[in-house]
Amino acid sequence: MRSIDLTAASWRKSSYSNQDGGACVEVSDDFAAAVPVRDSKVPHGPVLVFPAADWSFFVTAVRSGQLGN
Repeated sequence: MRSIDLTAASWRKSSYSNQDGGACVEVSDDFAAAVPVRDSKVPHGPVLVFPAADWSFFVTAVRSGQLGN
């Protein structure tokens, strides 16, 4: 996957993030073909970028409980 410019990306915290400050995952919905993911506690740190179809498969598996605890 080619690199994408994330400077203007808007981020939202995952509903699965921990309210106590741990496990804080943010995603950006600004890109049709890719889903950037980062740690909200380190907003200027590394970002993982997943193909949108793979991210959708992952989210579906999490919601249905296929990945366990």
